[in-house]
Amino acid sequence: MESNQNQLTEKQKMLNGQYYNAFDKDLLKDRQRAKSLCQKLNNIPDGSQEERVKIIRDLFQTDQDCWIESPFKCDYGYNIQIGDNFYANFGCVILDCNIVKIGSNVKLSPNVQIYTATHPINVTERIAGKEMAYPIEIGDNVWIGGGCIILPGLKVGKNTVIGAGSVVTKDIPENVVAVGNPCRVIKEIE
Repeated sequence: MESNQNQLTEKQKMLNGQYYNAFDKDLLKDRQRAKSLCQKLNNIPDGSQEERVKIIRDLFQTDQDCWIESPFKCDYGYNIQIGDNFYANFGCVILDCNIVKIGSNVKLSPNVQIYTATHPINVTERIAGKEMAYPIEIGDNVWIGGGCIILPGLKVGKNTVIGAGSVVTKDIPENVVAVGNPCRVIKEIE
């Protein structure tokens, strides 16, 4: 098993949720590409819709309808899978070291942060530079309030509303309103 892991690229390890080296030359190159595209996006003046959409589609490698307000930052872009009619307001950060699957009609309020990346709790492993990443899934028709943080490896069910300032630390079911730190369900949506 150890020899199989050594044959995997750092990107494959990253997407498998295994320890990986974030400073691998290929990953650094991919992050630089995303950083450059984010910088272009963030420097476009208001009103340049066609150019904004072109950059977003290139960054996410998609043809879906979407809109992202500046500033926006992500690690790779190509690990962000969006459904149709996606909207992210000002200050969104998506650390997409693993897949971030976002359904259709999803709205992110200002300063939403989505983190797939994490580090070991063990200090020796953390100092050694080990990193892991776990996928996040956000269902269709979800609205995430301003300043929310979504942690690695979680799912937010369809039609759900996450209240402003929430920290999502566990899966949230569909058709609910959830708020708080840690985020918890406070009511069902009929």
